[in-house]
Amino acid sequence: MKITVLAENVSAHENIGAEHGLSLYIETSEHKILFDMGQSSLFTENAEKLGVDLSDIDAAVLSHGHYDHGGGLGEFLELNRTAPVYLSRFAFEPHYNGTEKYIGLDTSLAKSDRLIFTDDSCKIGEGLTLFTCNSFDKKHGMSSAGMLILQNDTFSPDDFRHEQYLLIEESGKKILISGCSHKGILNIAEWFAPDVLVGGFHFSKLPLDGVLEGYAKLLNGFDTDFYTCHCTGTAQFEFMKQHMSRLFYLSCGDTITI
Repeated sequence: MKITVLAENVSAHENIGAEHGLSLYIETSEHKILFDMGQSSLFTENAEKLGVDLSDIDAAVLSHGHYDHGGGLGEFLELNRTAPVYLSRFAFEPHYNGTEKYIGLDTSLAKSDRLIFTDDSCKIGEGLTLFTCNSFDKKHGMSSAGMLILQNDTFSPDDFRHEQYLLIEESGKKILISGCSHKGILNIAEWFAPDVLVGGFHFSKLPLDGVLEGYAKLLNGFDTDFYTCHCTGTAQFEFMKQHMSRLFYLSCGDTITI
């Protein structure tokens, strides 16, 4: 299978744009999947440059209800008229960064008949399953990092119940795709023990200190190849790379074969 980065915070190629966000094109032996849509139409522009036909996608997944992953949802629904979009039934809840900055989705799209709302798990194809892990025990602490949810006119820390992960089982391997790993990358790695994990770690605001070093060493203990991006932070990646032998960075325009 192949994974191509359509949108991400930095670009590895001169003619490929970048933005704060994430969008991945995943091609398995039987499916063509769009995982997240960035924050704008950039993913469509990069797809065209990279030879990816978005009208040919047969399924799309939204990892969680934040603008930098679902901002391009409307654009995708226009470009592709057939593919279902799988997202959590909590994805359109009002999400904020602090009490002033709305970081949720365009709620006008919520009534589209193309949307399939998921619960704890959802099989979307042969070897393709979505999981929220909402009921799983969290051995490692999880921070809301200042992100809030507005309910009944009251703000409370986001528990990220709107986040889901795509598990791909192919050729005897388990490949897990995560958007931001808000429920904790260490928890997620323990829950799934995948051969390959692709996604952000949400470490970009962490200092380069012994705590981050400890996280890196714990992740290095897994028999997993980690391809990270987006909210991990490039400085944090370079720091963690010193302590992880199987950590790699994915930038806009990159393609990996698994």
